[in-house]
Amino acid sequence: MILKNFIVLEGIDGAGTSTQLNLLKNRLSPEKTVYTAEPTTLSTGRFLRSVLRGDEKLTPETTAFLFAADRQEHVYGTGGIVESCTSGKLVISDRYVFSSLAYQSITCGEELPRKLNQDFPLPEYLFFFRITPQASLKRIEKRDVTEIYEKKDFLEATARQYEKIISYYETLQTGMHIIRLDATESIEKLSEKIWTVLQEMPILQG
Repeated sequence: MILKNFIVLEGIDGAGTSTQLNLLKNRLSPEKTVYTAEPTTLSTGRFLRSVLRGDEKLTPETTAFLFAADRQEHVYGTGGIVESCTSGKLVISDRYVFSSLAYQSITCGEELPRKLNQDFPLPEYLFFFRITPQASLKRIEKRDVTEIYEKKDFLEATARQYEKIISYYETLQTGMHIIRLDATESIEKLSEKIWTVLQEMPILQG
């Protein structure tokens, strides 16, 4: 199922999705747009952030279940994605099911993440930020805090998995618009490319 007015930004760590999400805040009406991210700011998401920092040690399977639980509330909970989209708002999320399919499949295999995420609605637009692990690591190294997934071997495996997942969805012809972006381009150029696509959405017309 495609959820209208729902946009997702995806890519490995350091791809620049958060930067572009923040830039969109300067272009879109705050009354009509919801900006969000996964893990969420809910209690489930806050706990997941501690897991990603390495503060909590969990099995890969438990982590996959937690991401799905956080997503369930994010999508269907009060004030969540579905409620916002159906009320006429545009929702833009930094990460969604595609992150779980890419990251969690490396640590616990493809079957569990696929089962946990198969029933979530797909976004109307998916922007996939492509970047090499080497380039992403250069950006990550400038941060004060790194996460457990931000290692060369893991990012290389995740990048390959992302390519596999995006290509798979492209063959399904679900109606989801998939836009591949070169994340090594300048921030300004990427911003303009995203904005050019979004301006065609009916919700932003007039």
